[in-house]
Amino acid sequence: MKPKENGIPILSWCPDPDPLAMAQAENLSRHPRVMGHIALMPDCHAGYGMPIGGVVAVRNALIPNAVGVDIGCGMCALATDFQEIPEKKTLETITRLLFSRIPTGFDRHRMAQRWKGMEDYAQALSRTPGWMKKDTLHIAAQSLGTLGGGNHFIEIQCDTQNRIWAMIHSGSRNLGKTIAEFYHHQALRENQREKILLPSEDLAFLDADTAKGRDYIRDMTFALDFARENRKRMMLVVKEVLGEVLGCGFGEEVNIHHNYAAKERHLGAEVWIHRKGATSARQGEKGIIPGSMGTSSYIVEGLGNPDAFFSCSHGAGRTMGRNEACRMLSPEAVADSMRGIVHAPFPRIQKGSLRGRTDFGEAPGAYKDIDLVMEQQRDLIRILVRLRPLAVVKG
Repeated sequence: MKPKENGIPILSWCPDPDPLAMAQAENLSRHPRVMGHIALMPDCHAGYGMPIGGVVAVRNALIPNAVGVDIGCGMCALATDFQEIPEKKTLETITRLLFSRIPTGFDRHRMAQRWKGMEDYAQALSRTPGWMKKDTLHIAAQSLGTLGGGNHFIEIQCDTQNRIWAMIHSGSRNLGKTIAEFYHHQALRENQREKILLPSEDLAFLDADTAKGRDYIRDMTFALDFARENRKRMMLVVKEVLGEVLGCGFGEEVNIHHNYAAKERHLGAEVWIHRKGATSARQGEKGIIPGSMGTSSYIVEGLGNPDAFFSCSHGAGRTMGRNEACRMLSPEAVADSMRGIVHAPFPRIQKGSLRGRTDFGEAPGAYKDIDLVMEQQRDLIRILVRLRPLAVVKG
């Protein structure tokens, strides 16, 4: 696909990007620092400034909104050695324990959680960043090991051999959002001061070799480390609960990001690859592609396709926004899509939703067909394991 007005090419693994997502991709194609081409993954849909499910190579600059507000949002998954589908009562016990031990939604731990990564970061600062208020790091420490809301989840799943798996989707909580919004406004002011013509103000950028650019890289990296540690701590609780209830052991853990920027070599140069709602898929690299909470998820191995900047989708991708899903989806359709799947905190599926309020925004019907999405990226990844959901905890 070619963009309008002489921008760089757009390569799309999504056969029918929605008009807003395509308009955002065309803006990126005319960005003064974006190189080569734009890559749209098959789960592509409109985001803020840049499509979710998009990958770009940026010359010596960082675009905060091309990383996203949930810096470090990503996936964690592991297999158990338990090879039998638990009864419904057992799954309800597991989800109740998880819901009681892992804060969800806006909740956080009452006490700040100790983490050396946060202590090292605070000690290394020569000055307090502008986004950091008096209690910012304290609130972040209370949020470490918490799920959050939106599309974040904890799932108990099984593979085709009935082996039980656990999967977590979460990110950097409010910390990443605070950092992202602060640096977007910093970038916009810098670009306006320098009279740089942008295709959209939402795509303001910071030069990587300036003080502000280096500050963003430092703080983005901190948010990435926080997000990884956040998933790791929740998975420790999941393992504790599964060990108590099932008496099982555990295999290797996979813990990856899908909202980040990293310096990589592409197009014959060192560039800042921005993956917003996209997963790294280098040759032989393990990845996680979740579906909706009523459909399959996948453990995959990357094929290292250079046209996609060694990337693949981060999930199924939305077909409708949360508000639209609440208007359009019926309780009967949602109930049918979640049939046989235990979901905490066990509200009835009616006009009080999957999470106890009038909100079907995360129902399976709000998402694309994950199996079609997987078919559309056969040249990006190889499927290792297919998983189906048995129980889910949502914020």
